[in-house]
Amino acid sequence: MSNALVDDFRCGAIAIVGRPNVGKSTLMNALIGQKLSITSRKAQTTRHRITGIQTRTDAQFIFVDTPGFQTTHPSPLNRTLNRTVTSTLSGVDVVLFVVEAGYFGADDEKVLLQLPQDIPVLLVANKLDRLGSERRAIVMVPFAQEVSDRYPFRELVPMSAKQPKDIEHLLNVVRPYLPISEAHYAADEITDRSERFHAAEILREKIFRLTGDELPYTSTVIIDKFEQVGQLRRVFATILVERDNHKAMMIGAKGARLKQISTDARLDMEKLFQSRVYLEVWIKVKSGWADDQASLRSYGYE
Repeated sequence: MSNALVDDFRCGAIAIVGRPNVGKSTLMNALIGQKLSITSRKAQTTRHRITGIQTRTDAQFIFVDTPGFQTTHPSPLNRTLNRTVTSTLSGVDVVLFVVEAGYFGADDEKVLLQLPQDIPVLLVANKLDRLGSERRAIVMVPFAQEVSDRYPFRELVPMSAKQPKDIEHLLNVVRPYLPISEAHYAADEITDRSERFHAAEILREKIFRLTGDELPYTSTVIIDKFEQVGQLRRVFATILVERDNHKAMMIGAKGARLKQISTDARLDMEKLFQSRVYLEVWIKVKSGWADDQASLRSYGYE
């Protein structure tokens, strides 16, 4: 298949990596122009390798969002997520290493040690807008020198994922690093993940957003049944938590929180799937699921 409209059409895979909470998923969504990766303030919101596709007249960008590389808590779940990051790095053409503009800490350094030596790495200094216009020059000049001393980055791209012009600039910077190749996907495809997968991710995002810091992040979502009847998607899901009190937090007073989670998730699903959605959600307690390798595999953690 070829979508090439120019002689030097390029197509390649770009991994987006970094420590938790540097804005990788927000960046991914901005690069694609549609929300594919879920976001929240909680670390490790992204738990799976998410592929997003942006096709232009001169290139097809295949972005791979990865979990934040966890350096603090060596749990079975976090070790599994870290393996997802390292395995992704072995099969891409370019790496976008995302940090916060003006800051490079110990956790960033630990991620840096995982980067491949034989693949171009571009340093994306995200959240530039937080510095303010007056501080940018003062902060970014010494920062650029510091990071260049740490690693031979091919490019340093200061930016804000919230600014469309910065997104366009990043795409232009990335393109020359992609191999000349025909497109791997049709021009209208934006992901290689199924609607079933995205339904689970959307529901998990609402859990994280609406439970705040009350609920530990060791909860997950299982889609028990996903079917399409005409223009209606029927989704039946189970939320797994580790304790009875976590279940109570999720339900909320008179079921108000669970109702809000379900409603917000359904509306986002309808927006992504462009159809009506019927969503039914149950909550189940399963102690220790996040510490059991067999459970992690059965729930889709690679």
